[in-house]
Amino acid sequence: MNIRPIKTEEDYQASLSRIEALWGVKKDTPEGDELDLLVTLVESYELKHYPIAPPDPVDAIKFRMEQMGMSSADMVKYLGSQSRVSEILNRKRKLTLGMIKSLYKDLKIPAEILLS
Repeated sequence: MNIRPIKTEEDYQASLSRIEALWGVKKDTPEGDELDLLVTLVESYELKHYPIAPPDPVDAIKFRMEQMGMSSADMVKYLGSQSRVSEILNRKRKLTLGMIKSLYKDLKIPAEILLS
């Protein structure tokens, strides 16, 4: 086992290849330990070099609606009138604090996403 920090894209690609070769090995073996270490290093490298931005609030609302099989009419009780729902979903109006609280409490959309 020759594990070292991932500093370059070449190191990253080599680590991914090694992970693929080790995938499925038994835990608590030298190969299993190597796999665990490589996965940790790759995750760290990816967080630094390929960050994933949180979704914007409207995308998060639409995603939750899709997950729950909701229509825009279902959102009236969280956002107000049908025209208000339309304005929010079309990004013509910003969420109010009351709307954010309702979406967080009732639909479990993370507040940090709704506030961004």
